[in-house]
Amino acid sequence: MLYLFGTVIILLLLILIDYVFGRLYHLKHVKKHDFPVRHSHITIFTSGPLLFEKMLADITEAKHHIHMLFYIFRNDEFGMTLLKLLEQKASEGVKVRILIDRIGSHRFPRKLMKKMSLKGVEMEYCHTPSFPFFFFHLQNRNHRKITVIDGKIGYLGGFNVGNEYMDLHERLSPWRDCHVRFTGEGVWDLQKQFMTDWTEATWRGIELTEKELYYPDLPRGNVQHQFFAFEGDCWEDKVSEMISYAKKSVIIGSPYFIPSKKAFGAILDAIKRGVEIILIVPEMSDHLFIQEASYRFLRKLIRFNCCSVYRYRNGFYHAKIFIIDDHICSIGTANFDNRSFYFNHELNSLFKDPDMVNEMLDIAKIDLSKSTKLTANMLQHRNLSGVLKEWVAILLSPLL
Repeated sequence: MLYLFGTVIILLLLILIDYVFGRLYHLKHVKKHDFPVRHSHITIFTSGPLLFEKMLADITEAKHHIHMLFYIFRNDEFGMTLLKLLEQKASEGVKVRILIDRIGSHRFPRKLMKKMSLKGVEMEYCHTPSFPFFFFHLQNRNHRKITVIDGKIGYLGGFNVGNEYMDLHERLSPWRDCHVRFTGEGVWDLQKQFMTDWTEATWRGIELTEKELYYPDLPRGNVQHQFFAFEGDCWEDKVSEMISYAKKSVIIGSPYFIPSKKAFGAILDAIKRGVEIILIVPEMSDHLFIQEASYRFLRKLIRFNCCSVYRYRNGFYHAKIFIIDDHICSIGTANFDNRSFYFNHELNSLFKDPDMVNEMLDIAKIDLSKSTKLTANMLQHRNLSGVLKEWVAILLSPLL
């Protein structure tokens, strides 16, 4: 028994050392991405079937290239439908590149990737865990979801590729998320981020002689926005900064609410200033321990009169939105959790356009109408197993 206990302690110490030095090494080599203010035409999608109906129509019309990056890409019914269309476009001479996260898409068969490559669809894994610092690399995921078509149309948001995102999952349907279609200047930056991630993952850069083909002249759109890329380094700072701007209200929508000390402190500071805090989280969970890990934070928030927490009950809530007063909103791939703060590679777009913010406020109102306000009694455990589960969740929360 003593030998087993000693072995476990040594293993935990090795994991801790791996994590600490792995993160220090990572932060030292993070590449900063500074995107300028852009103006694009914007369309917001909150339904998977509607989003992919439009995306597949855009793909069908592609003439030169299709670039896709997804955290999760399943080889299920919908995934194979998309791959069949991409195979068809490749046969027409369209260049198709697909990048998928090694852990997020761990069930995607390597044999199928090779098969697709033989048919002209280049598929590659990114963020494959490696030594040294294997444990840290295991957590350091590419969580971005980017699609670029002919360098003229771009998509960014929370939807991945799989049946559940098309409302074909028995328990999680309908899947409520948020995705944005861009045309105009902003597509340049989505293309740049894809190119960066593709080159880092494959060591195959895009030939300079083809550069203009991937970055065509684009019109100026009517919505001002700016992309922000994060690599487990500064999303926490950006969130805290956004909350510090608030004078009247902050609306946070996230499937996973496990804030860092700094981000949670920013919320508490806003409450002290009299800012109304509205939090939307899912009623159901798609991951073990996620809900229990959020309870200690939710209990503190619902004590304040100016803070309301709502559980979305009409399917699974997976949207990642931040709305500050009525003049700033953020949409993208980053959650309000430790993974997005400290591990994941994320991409969000910040909007200051009044019409865009008002549209997001209207969407939030609809979400709230399909939600139940959380009370202290709802967070009380009814048995010992619930208490133990929360304690386990607290211990695991740095990795959740």
